[in-house]
Order: sequence, then C-alpha cells, then structure tokens
Amino acid sequence: MSFAVRRVEAAEWAQVRDLRLRSLRDPVAALAFLDTIESASAQPDEFWQHRAAQAAEGGPNGQFVAIAADGDWFGSATVLGFRDAAESALVVGVYVAEGHRGGGAIEALLDACAAWAAAGDFTELVLEVHVDNHRAQAAYERCGFTRTGQITEHENGQEYVMLRPVVPLAR
Repeated sequence: MSFAVRRVEAAEWAQVRDLRLRSLRDPVAALAFLDTIESASAQPDEFWQHRAAQAAEGGPNGQFVAIAADGDWFGSATVLGFRDAAESALVVGVYVAEGHRGGGAIEALLDACAAWAAAGDFTELVLEVHVDNHRAQAAYERCGFTRTGQITEHENGQEYVMLRPVVPLAR
C-alpha cells in the first residue's frame, strides 16, 4: 500500500477535524484518547482552525498525517513540547485506521514526530498508552519505545509512560 506522511497545513482544518472524529469512532478510542466523539463533534469550526494552525508549519506543535495514494487521510500523530520535562516531546493522538494497520504507517508517523523533536533539540519522545491497549503497546515497542516504569492515572484508567530517545540535529 502506497502512502505519504507529512505535516498538516493550517488550511486543512476540516480534514484534521474529520480524521479526529474518525479516530474517536474506533472501538478502542475510549482507551486510546482522553476525548469522546460527542465532545469533539460539538466543537465549532474555530476550534479546528486553531488546532490545525497550531500543528502546521510555524506552529508550536506538529501534527503528521498518513495519506493513502487515493487521498484518504487514515493516520495521525501529534507531537508537542512536554510541560513536565524540557528535554521531552510528548506524542499524543496516535491513530491508524483499521485496514491500514501493519503497513508501516505507525512507524512513519512516529519517525516524523522524532524528526520534529530532533529539530527542536528535544532528546526524547514520551507517550502514554493505556495498560489494556496491548495492540498499541506492541506497536510502540516496535517503534523503539520502552516503558519507563511510571504509570499515570487518567479518567480513562491507568497508562504506561513510554520513552524513545531522539538524537537532536547537529547544527
């Protein structure tokens, strides 16, 4: 399957919204996301416009999307500075649609997040994954993440904290 991974553009807010809503309809979304389809669906266009602008080139975050050859947006990962550790970039909102899993998209999305982090002089990627989301845990381990031993508590339950080293770009 042919696909490309790239950063979103601010003008693509409607596609950003549609992909987020698609991800929240996934059967494991209750484990994977700290959001609901009802909450996200109720957000006005301005919310999505701001979100896309913040994740596009020049914004403080990076959202990367996987796009199939036919133009279908089927995967996403967002990376931002981690408020708890200046050297860490936090990966959130990781999603690859059913039917596209196992084809390398998760690796490509997380590699794009790592490149963003390296360009920002971060030394590690951090993410949290629900203790019951074994499929995601296995995918993250394949992509170089390891458990730190920390467990966080969220409204959806306990999550493992996982870490992947990043080598900042030489300047």
